[in-house]
Parts: sequence; C-alpha cells; structure tokens
Amino acid sequence: MNADPYPWLTLDTQSKTSPSEQVRALIATAAASGSLSVGSRLPPIRTLANTLGLAATTVAKAYRELERAGVVETRSRAGTVVVSTGDDAQARAAEAAAEFAAVVRAQGLSGEDAAALALAAFNSLP
Repeated sequence: MNADPYPWLTLDTQSKTSPSEQVRALIATAAASGSLSVGSRLPPIRTLANTLGLAATTVAKAYRELERAGVVETRSRAGTVVVSTGDDAQARAAEAAAEFAAVVRAQGLSGEDAAALALAAFNSLP
C-alpha cells in the first residue's frame, strides 16, 4: 500500500503498549485534536485491521473502549462515528484513566496498586 489512508494512525511496533491500546489512544487523540471531527466515520473494523496488519479482535477492542469512553458510537448503517471531540470532562478523564491503566499493567502492578497511586495523586492536588 503506497498511500496511507490513516496517516494519524501509526502504530509503534517497538512499544510495550498493546496494539489495541495504541489504536484507542491514537483515535482518541485524533478526535481531541480535531483531526477527526464529530460525525467522522471510522473505517470498519476488518478494514482497519487489514490496513494495520492486526487481528479484527484487536481493533474491535479499541473501538469498544472508545465507545465506553463516549468518544465514538456504533450505529447500524452508519458504522462507527466520532461523537465527542474529547471536550467532555468525563471522556477526557476516561481516556486518561485508560492510558494510566495501560502503563500500570505494563509495569506489572496490580489494580490495587493502581488505585492507591491514583488516589495518592488525586489527594496531592491543591
């Protein structure tokens, strides 16, 4: 493939972050930055998986996380579309929490450790 149809979606094959988390974070960032505006249609799961050389389940997981965070919505005929640019405080917090969870998991820490770290950070804010 000579032309990259998704230039904003480049995976780091050397990263310790899972491909699904990279896809999720890159789409969320593109939505927040305006590269993907509200109403933009994401490619079908299989299409994006083939383009990126990933399993369809990997892309589906990323789409589910984005939907849970309120960034995208899956509509039957319209496919998966961006519904939030990340301006919503809860969506931003969910995205940050997902990134934090990925880092914590990659470091081998437990959910209890993650919760303690998050609470300590929250409590240290002015």
